[in-house]
Amino acid sequence: MTGSETPVVLIVEDEPDVAETYNLWLADDYDVRMAGSGDEGLAELDDEVDVVLLDRMMPGLSGDEVLERIRERGLDCRVAMVTAVEPDFDILEMGFDAYLCKPIRSQQLHETVENLLDRSTYDDLLQEYYSLVEKQATLEATKSSAELADNEEYLELRERVEELESELSDTLGGIDNDEDFIATLRGLGDVEE
Repeated sequence: MTGSETPVVLIVEDEPDVAETYNLWLADDYDVRMAGSGDEGLAELDDEVDVVLLDRMMPGLSGDEVLERIRERGLDCRVAMVTAVEPDFDILEMGFDAYLCKPIRSQQLHETVENLLDRSTYDDLLQEYYSLVEKQATLEATKSSAELADNEEYLELRERVEELESELSDTLGGIDNDEDFIATLRGLGDVEE
């Protein structure tokens, strides 16, 4: 995405009313494309798409399969799963950038799209960090402490997040605490345009 172009958002949603609602919320700020199935979504997907809002459960090609194909193609777009499916530990293996549970509100959708557009300017290390933190937060919001403590993949995720925080802190010149770390990361999006 260049600074002067309107960002392109692709909505892949099999419920027409939901897709149209998202379109109405986003159309004033973005170039919105819509697809009613996974196959249509892949047909609409090209290098111009910046953000994909992807329903996870669709007839035919599921959102999980569409996500896998997006990543296989190596396209440089951010993907938000927007779904009624309660997240489980299987999300740890998925290559999404954000996970939103339906129903969602207009402000939440706008904030997610803006955050994903900001992340597009970050380097690979920061993008990996944000993707993993998103997964960690999603699981922590839906799973009990006991479930989290018993899941080896989740514990490995936490270790990787800590490693990335350390690497990023070193890269950014040493940050004393979490609040400074977060403020610095947020500031990167403002500077790197």
